[in-house]
Amino acid sequence: MGRVTARRSVLRIGQTGTVRRPDSLAVEEPLEIRMGGRSLTVTMRTPGHDIDLVHGFLLGEGIIGSAHDISVIRYCDGVDDEGANTYNVLDVALAPGVADPVIAQRNFLTTSACGVCGKASLDAVRVRALYELTDSPLTVTTSVLAELPTTMRARQRVFDSTGGLHAAGLFTADGALLALREDVGRHNAVDKVLGWALTEGRVPLSESILAVSGRASFELVQKAVVAGVPMLAAVSAPSSLAVDLAAESGLTLVGFLRGETMNVYAGEQRIKLT
Repeated sequence: MGRVTARRSVLRIGQTGTVRRPDSLAVEEPLEIRMGGRSLTVTMRTPGHDIDLVHGFLLGEGIIGSAHDISVIRYCDGVDDEGANTYNVLDVALAPGVADPVIAQRNFLTTSACGVCGKASLDAVRVRALYELTDSPLTVTTSVLAELPTTMRARQRVFDSTGGLHAAGLFTADGALLALREDVGRHNAVDKVLGWALTEGRVPLSESILAVSGRASFELVQKAVVAGVPMLAAVSAPSSLAVDLAAESGLTLVGFLRGETMNVYAGEQRIKLT
């Protein structure tokens, strides 16, 4: 498997002068996802937990609804100049009866970087969502929410050495960490942790909290909605379209989660003040 960190020389400039020294960086490499040998998409990610990433990505796109919808997933091709496998290509074979998105010429949701149309995006997520979030019994206290970033930060081992990774974590209602994943891409970190939940048979995640170390984009909210997650908590700000989707889908969206302060943008009925 590929490395998650790399060493590079850096010129450090400070008040006392300059010094050249090695620095640890988060590795970023492409992962090509194929269906039956045909390219489906390429994402830039930090190597590791690639199988989880693919499960989470396909779940979020509405291609699969359970781990049983995939019959085989394996690394293939992708070799470097020395002929060694780079582990940067994964080929997926869907189970019989599962629609092949390559054959159907499926168009994936466009991210916020590409000028996505708000109404079209909301409609697309509505079609893909399999679970009714309003049925979730989840309630969470503000004291539990306040501890989530600290709990995540304590488990971000690669971030400690590089300072360059996002994190996504799944928590129980009482704040127990179920799983945490890191990646250079915030959407990949979420795919990895939701993919883990799918392979563990935990989807829909109707009694879990998804926490992220950065902002809450539309893309992250739609992944939570499709996986049946009733609450998304972010350390930074949400986008307007993320708030719209959360409100329309019945998802509780918390932003600017920093210590005892937080903003609740949607679904405040699940929050208990303590």
